[in-house]
Amino acid sequence: MGARKRLRAEKLKEDKKNLAIAKLRNCPISPRKMRLVADLVRGVEVNKALNVLQHNPKDAAIYLEKLLRSAIANWEQKNEDKSLEEEVLVVKSIEVGQAGMLKRIQAAPQGRAHRIRKRSNHVTIIVDGVNN
Repeated sequence: MGARKRLRAEKLKEDKKNLAIAKLRNCPISPRKMRLVADLVRGVEVNKALNVLQHNPKDAAIYLEKLLRSAIANWEQKNEDKSLEEEVLVVKSIEVGQAGMLKRIQAAPQGRAHRIRKRSNHVTIIVDGVNN
């Protein structure tokens, strides 16, 4: 490995130390509905994001709130020397991707059938600590 490549890899590794990642796989809500709620908390400080998710009436908010709490716990586990009160945690990124699809059949008139696609999604949330 060349010197520049090694230095860049070490810098990326050092930057990742302050991040905490949490993933939710195969959530039974369509990605489009999940993205509507995810857009509300992207780039927001975590306490404000938790408040927004608690007061959002959509079902996707329940899943995202639990996932955000998991990411905060992961950050605390990773950074035992730092306290949550001293750091300002921000939702750095939140990505919603499409997962598998359940295909079902619904009866239709005149002996036909219609395909029902029950979509699901994968969510990845990254929490970053910012010093005061």
